[in-house]
Amino acid sequence: MTPQAKVIAFTNQKGGVAKTTTTLNLAAAFVESGHRCLCIDLDPQGNLTMSQGIDPDSLEVSMYDVLVHDTSIREVIRKREVDVACASIDLAGAEIAMSTKIGRERSLEKAIRPVKEDYDFICIDTPPSLGLLTINALAAADKVIVPVQCEYLSMRGLVQLQNTLSMIREDLNPDIEIEGILPTLVDSRTVHAKEAIEILEENFGDRVFASRINKTVRFAEAPVKGMSVLKYDPDGKAAFAYRQLAKEVLSNGKR
Repeated sequence: MTPQAKVIAFTNQKGGVAKTTTTLNLAAAFVESGHRCLCIDLDPQGNLTMSQGIDPDSLEVSMYDVLVHDTSIREVIRKREVDVACASIDLAGAEIAMSTKIGRERSLEKAIRPVKEDYDFICIDTPPSLGLLTINALAAADKVIVPVQCEYLSMRGLVQLQNTLSMIREDLNPDIEIEGILPTLVDSRTVHAKEAIEILEENFGDRVFASRINKTVRFAEAPVKGMSVLKYDPDGKAAFAYRQLAKEVLSNGKR
């Protein structure tokens, strides 16, 4: 048996919690430590695709074609710092286009099967909603990493996500588990951030990663240059935080 990639979905139905940043930079940290990694951009905004210097509007084929027309995923993969299965704005119409398709919740799972032996990790960036694209990611994933902005409103979304995961377990993917909850956009100077992390740890215990992703302007600058923060500012705090997170994930959650 050839070993199969571990598939991780990065999801939170609230936008602006550093999902794309986390998907790309954790993947870049895996690659830096010698692993083969594919990022799948399932967000119609195409931010992950753009973060690797690829223009979504210039693509002939994208994840839309993979999900809707069963195009081979190999046709939409571009090799950059990490391999990226690219998104385009067409994905916004994927949910409607797939609505009549038999087995529509498993389209992604089916699409990645042929490439699972080519990678150690497949990291899926999802849109900020619990629609059909995110459900496809959860049906295909072994684990979920939930980036959570350290503020009260952002944390309420976790309840909804847990309900969705229970439904996914019942109907589509009995083995899916939360790999961990990642505090992001932490402003360590504020009491609010500290309290928010305490609430997370009270509710989720050791499922909260020890790594913290602090707020920094580097996360806005790196994608403009088409690179991960590990390449853009390799010695910075942000790069260090994602390397630490990679170690946590690679050690199989031994906190």
